[in-house]
Amino acid sequence: MLLDGKGWTARIQGFQREAWRLETLPWYRVPSEDGDIQDFLNGQRIDVANYSSGYTDGLRKLRSEGKTKGRVHIVSRPLTDYLRFEFMYYGAHAVAGDEIRILDVTNRPNPLEGVQDFWLFDRSEVVLMNYEADGTQISREVFEGDPAPFIEYQRIARAESVPFEEYVKGLDI
Repeated sequence: MLLDGKGWTARIQGFQREAWRLETLPWYRVPSEDGDIQDFLNGQRIDVANYSSGYTDGLRKLRSEGKTKGRVHIVSRPLTDYLRFEFMYYGAHAVAGDEIRILDVTNRPNPLEGVQDFWLFDRSEVVLMNYEADGTQISREVFEGDPAPFIEYQRIARAESVPFEEYVKGLDI
């Protein structure tokens, strides 16, 4: 089953304990970010410690309710301009409570080679994120099988990754 805007909103806001994502792409094409990416490339930065948005406010609310939201992003160096841009916001999201980890596969095999982007909700429901090769989203699709392989992907991703804050120490982003 494909998820439209309302169906997606119900999933991303309706989980009970945990929403977790695997990100595998070096670039996501989100037209609404084009201006912000250009600003970033021109040297503009956000104040990570004091940044506030609807997303960070939502993260703080989730944490106050005892819920967690997290992700692992698989990357390789050199980081793309998009990843450098995204990492700036990851810093603010981490401050607000997003549990972000990085799995760098630059000089090693990718333990999740071939696994596509997905969201795992409450370790019981999976939503596959379908993208074109250039990072343009095609669709979101409810996976209608056993979530056990995705729970294992989550375990591997967490075990093989490092916390975002640790990963970016000393990086010039």
